[in-house]
Amino acid sequence: MGIRLEKIDGIGRITLDKPGRKNALTPEERYELAGMLHDLRFDPEVRVILLRGEGGDFCAGADVSQMGKDTQSSARARMQRGVAGVAREMAALEKPVVCAVRGVAVGFGWSLALASDVVIASDTARFSMIFSKRGLAPDGGAVHFLIRHIGQLRAKELAFSARILGAAEALEMGLVSRVVPDDRIEEEAEAYCRHLLTLPTLALGMTRHLFEVATSTDLDTYLDVEAYTQSFLNQSEDYKEAIKAFMEKRPGVYHGR
Repeated sequence: MGIRLEKIDGIGRITLDKPGRKNALTPEERYELAGMLHDLRFDPEVRVILLRGEGGDFCAGADVSQMGKDTQSSARARMQRGVAGVAREMAALEKPVVCAVRGVAVGFGWSLALASDVVIASDTARFSMIFSKRGLAPDGGAVHFLIRHIGQLRAKELAFSARILGAAEALEMGLVSRVVPDDRIEEEAEAYCRHLLTLPTLALGMTRHLFEVATSTDLDTYLDVEAYTQSFLNQSEDYKEAIKAFMEKRPGVYHGR
């Protein structure tokens, strides 16, 4: 099937659905994924996004059966539209993204997880910057995100060696948020998404944006964006509901507006 999108009760669930190929994605499927993320960014009914893989794996990266058929110029155009397009759309989202990883998350598959906000990993999860073993450099924003998470020295070691990290080591390095038993990963990921829906998700999305700005600019520019963001949120329905709920000593009911 390729990629499946379901929008139910405020959660946009993107499922990579090619279990026979460990959910490896063709160029066309990567274009489709970028388009889905763009549409979800502006969908008022979706407040949280969940990325998952069908079967026992998350994503084995690019479908190798489609590789090696480009000219240099066509490869560059494909990259800009595909893996770069996905990375840009992931960064532009103003909604929290939860990634549920079981089995392999290698190459572009790991890039997807690294671009997410919360990574819930099964104890079967295995991660690798496999690119160097294919004669390639990392893509999908992998180096950008790795450096943010763990710094250049450790990021280079992972990119050069292409070695496999198990779930426990990934957790220790700060590359996943939590590790759960494999038979509980779907339940845990869904529960976390539902928990986010109880919060003012507009503020969470703006916080996500502040993290992007904070790691790519100087303090003065960041503080300008922070001031604009806070003044914007001060006028939101979620903010007014949060204050009212606090005064009335009850849980807030939020709509991401």
